[in-house]
Amino acid sequence: TAENAESTEKANVFHQQSLRIQRPLRLKKRKIMARLHEFQGKALLRQMGITVPKEAVVTSAEAAADAVAIIGGETVLKAQAWTTARFKQGLIRFATTAADATAITRELLARQISGYPVTHVLVEEKIDIAEEYFASLIISDTESAPVLIFSATGGSGVEEIVREHPDKVAYFTFDVRNGIRDFEARNLVRRTGIHGKAQQAIAGILVKLWQTARKFEARSLEINPLVKTRDGRFLAADCRITIDDYAVYRHPELGIEIARELNHPPTDLEKIAYKIEKDDYRGTFYFIQMATNFEKTDRYVGFHGAGGGGSMMGMDALQRNGYRVANFCDTSGNPPASKVYRAAKIILSQKNIAGYFGSGSGVASQEQFHSARGLVKAFREVWLAIPAVIRLGGNSEDLAVKILTEYTRDLPAPIEGYKKDDPVEFCVERLDALIRESHIAPQPRLVQPPPSQHTYSFETPTGDITFDHDACLNCETHICVETCVPQILKLDNGKPVLNISREDARNGKCIECLACEVECHFRGNKGGRINLPIEGLDDRKGGANGNPD
Repeated sequence: TAENAESTEKANVFHQQSLRIQRPLRLKKRKIMARLHEFQGKALLRQMGITVPKEAVVTSAEAAADAVAIIGGETVLKAQAWTTARFKQGLIRFATTAADATAITRELLARQISGYPVTHVLVEEKIDIAEEYFASLIISDTESAPVLIFSATGGSGVEEIVREHPDKVAYFTFDVRNGIRDFEARNLVRRTGIHGKAQQAIAGILVKLWQTARKFEARSLEINPLVKTRDGRFLAADCRITIDDYAVYRHPELGIEIARELNHPPTDLEKIAYKIEKDDYRGTFYFIQMATNFEKTDRYVGFHGAGGGGSMMGMDALQRNGYRVANFCDTSGNPPASKVYRAAKIILSQKNIAGYFGSGSGVASQEQFHSARGLVKAFREVWLAIPAVIRLGGNSEDLAVKILTEYTRDLPAPIEGYKKDDPVEFCVERLDALIRESHIAPQPRLVQPPPSQHTYSFETPTGDITFDHDACLNCETHICVETCVPQILKLDNGKPVLNISREDARNGKCIECLACEVECHFRGNKGGRINLPIEGLDDRKGGANGNPD
């Protein structure tokens, strides 16, 4: 988490410093955005009329030799990785021959960045640079408008240049409806001391920079350096583009797999999680893997947060107690129990996690028994075999903790629930104690018999519910009807049925509170079952599975 935050901060420090120099302007916390690799961004720039160096993208060392032959002359080879200071890390290299390019590309493709392999290398012509500039466009939340920034000096160390030579930097805030016009771009460049043909050429590029951002709905677009070659050409030598995550669905041509600003290619679990979030806007489900391929002894914990502040407190407490976070997960903003369930199943599918820790903000407005039921269903389905400590702070927290602990007592692993007044540090200490004390042997799962032939089913927004009406007839409590939060069920001759149309249930009147399975199992006659498929995960074996197999 710290490494990701540091990388993001460095990538944006120039934007913020340049704005502060001109006049006080604070940018709010940045929105989540989907990054494009350099080669992807340059393809967009080229499409919009901004010249880039001759280039080719390769995924093998052999292809690099062919690229060099096509480009001709000396070449630059750039590992496509979401990291800063690539040259200092040896991720940008120079080749004079095809043999050099082959060897260097092989080395670059063998590199790991933040634990993830480099999969693409950009092969470009080596350009003879006379001048370097910096150009960037960001969407300022404070200004509620685009801000165009230009510096007469660019390249590496641009942050120091801004501090030492503020007269070389200018910015322009403009109306998104009008865009930036040519004379406005020329005035911006002139303020940095550039005149004549260079001013006109750069202004044209800045106008196209805005047009690129507008067409592809970028929240941030940076060219650093924008260069003038000794033969008078102006080229985008490097670029960073991030697309507004809310706009990704409108741009399938960009090939963005998940709308997240990651520092690595998306993992299988991240892709699975994003499919859930992109189609279900009831609350938030944000999942990122922080580590993969670790061992049980590495002390990685599956983390499940609810709210930014509470999540940060929980992760910090885990690290202070010697644990590492295998993933970051946030289910907040009043998610349905079904989304909490799916989040828990994905977290638990990570192999070799030592424990499961949940910690929210403590001020959640939603009744916490929804989250508790989602966790119970997930824990029981994997037959949890690792200790879990969950801090369920918020409305109805007493009932939530009761559901979580009482409905999981027969599982192989110990599970403890706490409330908002229980310090996060104490909760982590309890997890640590459970992990150290627990020697959990595999136990057979209690198998529920199949339903009878007399069933009643209906679809929910993301799954389906089935009642075994033979079991329901012998139920003494009919707890499913009593605990159905949206009150969409009624009894028909002792059998639960919908009190609304099936279409209404499918379109959201059923809020998937999971009571008709979880409460029915423990306080009814085990007649209700909920099927909530998770595309891509159903065939995976969970890392916290407690079955003997």
